[in-house]
Amino acid sequence: MTHTIHFGEGCEASFSEEEGSVWLIDKPLRWTSFDVVNKLKQEIRRQTGLKKFKIGHAGTLDPLADGLLLVCLGRATKRIEELQSMPKTYTGTFVLGATTASYDLEHPVEPVCSVENLSAEEVRKTCEGMKGVQQQVPPLYSAVKVDGKSAFGYARKGEEVALKSKEIEIYDFLLPRVELPEVDFEILCSKGTYIRSIARDLGAELGCGAYLKRLRRTSIGSYTLAQALPLQDFFRPKEDFQPKKRRLFE
Repeated sequence: MTHTIHFGEGCEASFSEEEGSVWLIDKPLRWTSFDVVNKLKQEIRRQTGLKKFKIGHAGTLDPLADGLLLVCLGRATKRIEELQSMPKTYTGTFVLGATTASYDLEHPVEPVCSVENLSAEEVRKTCEGMKGVQQQVPPLYSAVKVDGKSAFGYARKGEEVALKSKEIEIYDFLLPRVELPEVDFEILCSKGTYIRSIARDLGAELGCGAYLKRLRRTSIGSYTLAQALPLQDFFRPKEDFQPKKRRLFE
């Protein structure tokens, strides 16, 4: 049986119980990926009366990032691992000359040094050199497990832990705008790549520090943000649902 779920005027999506469905969602800022799945689950139950069905997302986005999130329903949940392994494209902005504990705006910005002597050419050359297969260390403020506990748990307690590097690949690293200290980017990368780690490593390469100011995921494999359901109104906090007030990265 196929159900049609209505999310507002002119916006609907189908859910096939037999074949399953993959929905493309434009995740809002400040919502966790789990918040989005939970909201959709509630709405499907309300409109169809279904009590039990499988639902999950294929690739977490940090709360401070927005953009494409793939939500799998029914038998399509068997494709989650396949979808997670696809290359992803991100756009956003790095700020040079400063950093933060999490390499994004979850923590206060700490100035490192002036970038007045840094040229756009040097920034572009450094980013070009960061392309290819490499070992990347995840940010300490992340959900990476260390002895069964998420790394951010250690970080919040001020405990230092050694995170293992993992192999990732940056296929392309474009800079459509370099107006220092800000650098706009478009990055095509492999599964498991942390853009916050790229900010950290870029800052280290240039010797001036860097952090991630803005991040938006625009594609996963052949799925693009342009195809995503326009659910901005649906995801506005309402009296019957509020994103859970948990800390970032959980």
